[in-house]
Amino acid sequence: FDNSSPAEPRKTSKKAHSYTPGLEVSMHTTLKRRRILPITGNVLVNKGDIVEAKQIIAETFMPGDIYPLNLANQLSMPPADVPECVTVNIGDKIKDGDLLAETKGIFGMFKSIYRSPSNGIVETISDVTGQIILRGEPHPVNVLAFMPGKVIEVIKNQGVVIQSEVSFIQGIFGIGGETFGEIVLACDTPNEVLKPELINEKMKDSIIIGGARMTSEAIQKAIEIGAAGIVSGGIDDQDLKEILGYDLGVAITGSESLGITLIITEGFGDISMPERTFDLLKSSGGTEASINGATQIRAGVIRPSIIIPVDKTNPIEKEIIIDHESGILELGSPVRIIREPNFGEIGKVHTLPSKPQKLESGTKTRVLEVIVENGDILTIPRANIERIEGHDVK
Repeated sequence: FDNSSPAEPRKTSKKAHSYTPGLEVSMHTTLKRRRILPITGNVLVNKGDIVEAKQIIAETFMPGDIYPLNLANQLSMPPADVPECVTVNIGDKIKDGDLLAETKGIFGMFKSIYRSPSNGIVETISDVTGQIILRGEPHPVNVLAFMPGKVIEVIKNQGVVIQSEVSFIQGIFGIGGETFGEIVLACDTPNEVLKPELINEKMKDSIIIGGARMTSEAIQKAIEIGAAGIVSGGIDDQDLKEILGYDLGVAITGSESLGITLIITEGFGDISMPERTFDLLKSSGGTEASINGATQIRAGVIRPSIIIPVDKTNPIEKEIIIDHESGILELGSPVRIIREPNFGEIGKVHTLPSKPQKLESGTKTRVLEVIVENGDILTIPRANIERIEGHDVK
């Protein structure tokens, strides 16, 4: 519902410019979210129900793990003879240690037996491979609402669509999945680096708001105290590598098992959070928010997101703000590169060639030239950049 996708450049005869999507930062907007099971199951709510963020709205069971047991080898017999020795039937529920097979022996003596090494259900008994396959217990899968709101549509046996009035912020990059916590400010200004000494035990289970770069030491401290997440302007790629223990690369994230969700709003490096974003988070201090670090920067863009319920007892004028509002690109417009190999770099538009150009890959596409902060001029496909506001790019 809220994925952005590159738009076609607007044509004009007066001044060179184009259109590009930006990150959404909205103080008050109507947001819809599809919450769907990975396989069919049971939907636990009805259309019109009011749900809480942590409420289970649908559930199912994923098939259990498979345990192949080679009885032909274990009992030293041809595979074709295995079914005669098996003491269970397909569909039987087996416990660890239960008898699965027994040979006839010689004159009723010297029998060989085989007991199950695990719990499961007998799925197949094969006279071709001589194997029994046990299927482990099904794994329960629950889908949470993720944000408080109203169920406006029920998708039979799959999930729901939830609608809510919220404050909504998109980040540029994140790691870790869905989590929840109270918003707590660690930095006083959007230009302040998030260091470990700014994090304390009282921030357990909270979403810590930084300013500029989040350091690896700060992330480690947040993990140690049990924080739910961190949101800040930037992160150094070496710090990220140090925390993860490997080079992440930039493709699809969200399944990392750090025990914390990280969202950066601007890019890699010591980059300050825009004042608008910081002020919105600051004004939401003490509010329970939902965040998701999942990121995908290729086809079907997925942005990390922060969802904050709007306080209905203190309503504010409804607005939908697109950070980097107009999206119009002109010569000198500040931009950020949103795909590799220059992901996260900030610069300004140097030229806007009107005709498609051939890239090193051999493909032809509409491009622009960006002069980045170190003075280099890069030729970038227009779909790989977004306009930004509030940055003084030299």
